[in-house]
Amino acid sequence: PCPIRTVFQRDRDRILYSMAFRRLKHKTQVFLAPLGAQYRTRLTHTLEVAQMARTITRAMRLNEDLAEAIALGHDLGHTPFGHSGEMALKELYSPHFSHPAQSLRVVDKLENAGKGLNLTREVRDGILKHSKGYGKIIPDNAAKLPITYEGRIVRFADIMAYLNHDLDDAVRSGLIEERQIPEVCMRVLGPTHSTRATTMVHDIVNHSYEKDGELVISMTDEVFGAMSVLRQFLYDDVYRADKVHREFIKSKKLLSELYAYYLEDHKGLFAELERRKLGDLSLKEVPMERRVCDLIATLTDRQALDLYRRLFFPAPVV
Repeated sequence: PCPIRTVFQRDRDRILYSMAFRRLKHKTQVFLAPLGAQYRTRLTHTLEVAQMARTITRAMRLNEDLAEAIALGHDLGHTPFGHSGEMALKELYSPHFSHPAQSLRVVDKLENAGKGLNLTREVRDGILKHSKGYGKIIPDNAAKLPITYEGRIVRFADIMAYLNHDLDDAVRSGLIEERQIPEVCMRVLGPTHSTRATTMVHDIVNHSYEKDGELVISMTDEVFGAMSVLRQFLYDDVYRADKVHREFIKSKKLLSELYAYYLEDHKGLFAELERRKLGDLSLKEVPMERRVCDLIATLTDRQALDLYRRLFFPAPVV
């Protein structure tokens, strides 16, 4: 125990000072390897999720430190190139690969030269169960629900954050125009990033309720319905847009070739793992496929591009 910090504050600090957290600044949110500083990265997404989660938990008199720790750690295992990287590893390594499970592996097995960060059960559970993919925010299977209210709030904060900032980035990039945003989203949620975020946060704070001694994290049908429409709009017109999809196809090809290369070159693989301080390399029972997956998932967009150039581009003679 620390004489000054609570266990959840200490978890937050261990995550904040980890190498995995620093790598998030160069990992894709929507736009691959963005050069413009105005676009979100996986790091700024994480900070926006943490801000929303803190606001909600403070207003509801829950544990703000716990929510912040879960939020800061929730995407530590995200792949380079966003969800295209995740899809690549599903195809290459295992259909069961997921960034929440990889995030838990990062804090348990890969950080601190294999010793992990020694986080609390509550934070680890929240990290593992933060994501809903394209499924329900609150799953029908109670086993998939975080064990803490704070973890459940982070699930909401995650989608609330990305709905707002991905829409903001898509408009800024010219991928879509404001006039294309569904009318119900503008009317119910608001016409700007700020008003939409405020509407969502106020709705969840004001309409969560107690039932049989349990707190039910909830939203009104009107606001939740508008969020669902916005979510579908982003999937159809942004995430699956030709401009974005073409780059995702390229990134999947790049990661596939890196995966195949290191599956054959064990010496090169261990050299890269050692250089990046990923896990305990003395463990003989870790399969090579798992080690290659860890390496690929850890790379930032830029690191993946640089590694690909170094391995597959001809070196000019000087």
